[in-house]
Amino acid sequence: MKKTFIILCTAIAAVSLTAEAERVHIATPGSSLVVDAPKDGPVFFMYYGDRLSDADIADFPTAGVSWLDAYPAYGIYPEHESAFSAVHTDGNMTLQMGVQNVERTTAPDGAEITTITLRDKKYPFELKLNYRTYPGEDVIESWVEASHNEKGNVRLTRFMSGFLPIRRSDVHVSQGYGSWGNEFHLEEAPLPHGVKIIKNKDGVRNSHTAHGEVMISLDGKARENDGRVIGAALCYTGNYKLMFDTDASDYHKFYAGINEENSAYNLRKGETFVTPPLAFSYSNEGLSGVSRNFHRWGRNHRLANGSTERKVLLNSWEGVDMRIDEPTMHQMMSDIADMGGELFVMDDGWFGVKYRRIGDDKGLGDWTVDTQKLPHGIQGLIDAAAERGIKFGLWIEPEMINKRSELYEKHPEYVIKAPGRDEVYGRGGTQMVLDMSNPKVQDLVFNIVDTLMTNYPGLDYIKWDANCPIQEAGSQYLSADNQSHLYIDYHRGLEKTLKRIRAKYPTLTIQACASGGGRVNWGYMPYFDEFWVSDNTDALQRVYMQWGTSYFFPALTMASHISVTPNHQTNRIIPLKYRTDVAMSGRLGMELQPKDMSEREKDQTRRAIADYKRIRPIVQFGDIYRLLSPYDHKGAASMMYVSPEKDKAVYYWWKTETFVNQQLPRITMAGLDPDRKYRITELNRIDNTPLAFEGKTFTGRFLMSNGLEIPLGHNVDYDQRSDYASRVLLLEAQ
Repeated sequence: MKKTFIILCTAIAAVSLTAEAERVHIATPGSSLVVDAPKDGPVFFMYYGDRLSDADIADFPTAGVSWLDAYPAYGIYPEHESAFSAVHTDGNMTLQMGVQNVERTTAPDGAEITTITLRDKKYPFELKLNYRTYPGEDVIESWVEASHNEKGNVRLTRFMSGFLPIRRSDVHVSQGYGSWGNEFHLEEAPLPHGVKIIKNKDGVRNSHTAHGEVMISLDGKARENDGRVIGAALCYTGNYKLMFDTDASDYHKFYAGINEENSAYNLRKGETFVTPPLAFSYSNEGLSGVSRNFHRWGRNHRLANGSTERKVLLNSWEGVDMRIDEPTMHQMMSDIADMGGELFVMDDGWFGVKYRRIGDDKGLGDWTVDTQKLPHGIQGLIDAAAERGIKFGLWIEPEMINKRSELYEKHPEYVIKAPGRDEVYGRGGTQMVLDMSNPKVQDLVFNIVDTLMTNYPGLDYIKWDANCPIQEAGSQYLSADNQSHLYIDYHRGLEKTLKRIRAKYPTLTIQACASGGGRVNWGYMPYFDEFWVSDNTDALQRVYMQWGTSYFFPALTMASHISVTPNHQTNRIIPLKYRTDVAMSGRLGMELQPKDMSEREKDQTRRAIADYKRIRPIVQFGDIYRLLSPYDHKGAASMMYVSPEKDKAVYYWWKTETFVNQQLPRITMAGLDPDRKYRITELNRIDNTPLAFEGKTFTGRFLMSNGLEIPLGHNVDYDQRSDYASRVLLLEAQ
């Protein structure tokens, strides 16, 4: 089901389970979640971990279990944190929920949904706890639906998607944090006493400063390919809160859901409030085991066009920024086509008539071609791309507006603005956010894409940007008593709009960009094919950022581009080989002006693109095995992708530090068939002589036990020497 606010399908087969004390087993191929649902009592959490048999589950009462409430509501024993809280129409702040029934349904896509209905013992207020599993997937999704039949509005003040008790031992949590240009930097630490909160309040972009995903290691410091690990990802486009509460009990208590701060929701009689799904996965194969579970689940069930290979592209931004003109676009298209690329994307600067987009202070909202820059318009560029055998795409920022725009002059009421306050501006000193809670704005944003696609059906790709947060809490559309709905209703409107776009244009490739990696969350991915990891294209820093991103997101979602040196963001000088090898570990692209490259560099890139096309199915659809983390500070980083059939693999190695007389570890591989022999071929090779093991064969057992000795440098001519070294190896079963 590809939604954040979920509407359950009605075309499902349903079967009610017994209404007495019901032990509910929610199973995946490798895991079990067990709860107890006694009639009129709370739902009790019993177990989450390795897959258990029915006989194992029957032994729980004598083995000792937690008997913690599986979804604690506020009011009874209010000294504890709660997953849900509400104020009834008479002002009563308590909830006392009891199980009414347990139902299992099967959706048309084969997903099994377990629904536990709870009802307040006094008020006509109902919660439905939902758990969804898919055949063959080791991921469970949980979400909650709240409704009531009270006389007036019930004010919801907390609404978590899921709750999970974690038995205290030596529990460590890995999380992503950072900022613009430094997204998804990893941090791991043991869970302390007290409360740990990870949250976002940006309003528009929810993954710059923190990420809505965590890895929870149950056996001390996390390891990549062994040990018990739980991964959790809140699939939501808006403000979120992840919270660990460690009190005097034997459990860490994990909550995840919409951030309720300044977002109380007035629930009308008969209305249903549906939380976004919390996806969680368990593996006894370490961090990489959980990552493999999320990657497969995401590609198969949540990512737009998750089974479609992503094209090799050139984006114009770092090459020419807004200095767009028709001859330059033609030249860049010719160059990427000549090097084997498949797509050219024209970035910001192509639109505006009265307010021409020659700077970031004007034009947003006016999506009309600037014919002074592009006399033959968008269609002329699409035709020019087709003549070169490639596709064409372009950049838009449809949720945003500049004050200096024709749209603002016509509709100033469309912007997010607190009643009675002056406007607050962002990028360029004039940028504001359109109010997506307003249906007219939703239609406007849909029509931006629909008009482009109607006028230019050959358009293959859209880069959808969002460069501004909500800067003042207020809506000119929402009523006075519903101003606190803004953060939620914005994203309801956004998702409604994206759903309309996807329904009409299901195969259009759309990238989620938001000041770089501001929208890296599974909540967005039903509507987007990929995301821009970061505006920082520095290859060394990308090793770190893409490593963290790979915890939850597969390679085909990660736009990873070869950019210039010195790098635009860090001024670091990195050789083309290293920049290319890093970019080849994601969705390969380029972010530069090709005419500034030497013929030698173009030839090297031409060969690298051809090599990437050989390994693209393995990288984009294979199973990830991270081997040596750059965060371990051992001087190198290494990972690999293995095909599901284990007949092919791609091994990456990057040196991350350089010292005289340096000693680096030899890294063993993982995920191979121990009894098969694999031939080794180096890709994107620059050395004057091949590696000692080039063309040789080794058993998977040898490679996973011993590994291959990687030289610390490259055997190249003196003028090509550098302190950077990297390798990409293709392994093919013989």
